[in-house]
Amino acid sequence: MSKLPLIPFSTTIVVRDSCLCLHVQRAARALARRFDEALRPLDITNGQFSLMMSLNRPESPSMSAVASLLAIDRTTLTAALKPLERRGLVETFVDPDDRRLRRLRLTEAGERLLAEAVPIWQRTHAAVDAQLGDAGPDRLRTDLLALTETPAICGA
Repeated sequence: MSKLPLIPFSTTIVVRDSCLCLHVQRAARALARRFDEALRPLDITNGQFSLMMSLNRPESPSMSAVASLLAIDRTTLTAALKPLERRGLVETFVDPDDRRLRRLRLTEAGERLLAEAVPIWQRTHAAVDAQLGDAGPDRLRTDLLALTETPAICGA
């Protein structure tokens, strides 16, 4: 005997077609794959590129500042740093003024790799922007920024 579902299939279709979380997740995965493929010759992922780019600043940031910028927790950041540290691209050090703080910086090898990656990122990004049309990229960035400032968008 088959039991009827509590939620009708039509609701599944509505969620599939209208859920912002689902659409953003699918788009994020597609973009991640595209940038991962573009950066593959340098043996870095788009996440590693973003992490390294977040360190490209005049003063070495704290672990907390980087985690906040990337919207990840410190444990995830620590795990993401390990392969970059093993390759000698990033280093972690104790803040000389506040020994409780750990700071991050690119090594010379990391700076060179990032310099190679930026033109690849620029070409890939230009292709994505072109795919979105004239006002598409700016509108999308504005809308996504608005969502990052709103807590509990989808409740999931």
